[in-house]
Amino acid sequence: MKPFVESSEQNKIPIYAVLNEFFHDIKTVLEIGSGTGQHAVYFAEQFPHLTWIASDLAQYHAGISMWLQDAGLANTQGPLLLDVDQTEWLVQQTGAVFSANTVHIMGWPSVEKMFAGIGRVLNRDGVFCLYGPFNYNGDFTSQSNAQFDVWLKQRDPESGVRDFEALQKLAKAAGLQLIDDVEMPANNRLLVWQKE
Repeated sequence: MKPFVESSEQNKIPIYAVLNEFFHDIKTVLEIGSGTGQHAVYFAEQFPHLTWIASDLAQYHAGISMWLQDAGLANTQGPLLLDVDQTEWLVQQTGAVFSANTVHIMGWPSVEKMFAGIGRVLNRDGVFCLYGPFNYNGDFTSQSNAQFDVWLKQRDPESGVRDFEALQKLAKAAGLQLIDDVEMPANNRLLVWQKE
């Protein structure tokens, strides 16, 4: 049976509305942390002009493959093995990177390596779109995000809702400039950076 996450079903349309502003001239999108594969299939359907490259750790590949195979879309690739901690990624160049609900479930050193890797593979003027919950000025934006952070840290002390300002520093170091910060449903945001 294909894996299914309700939140991916709920957030795909609001995310698409934002991505649609930035993906008109994009030819390839690398998705980091494709998870179940639901987003890969939905967004590839919405953007038939581009190639959507699904990637994740090996343990998620079977589920992603089920989604991709069932959809049978000509403009999907993968799943590729991508561990952000590795210095060499299988994708060397891409017009855009998309990642949803990833930086709060990995340790901070991995977040640092992820941003550095995106800086390496993203084409000039390419965009990086990151979806999830974020803190601002060290504060939670909602009580539910504060409770989510407690749950994350109980599961893995290295994880947690990330501070926007800390991510912004990583982005700048990777040659990325913030071009949008969009409020999303359920106390999430969609951050968009562009490669300088």
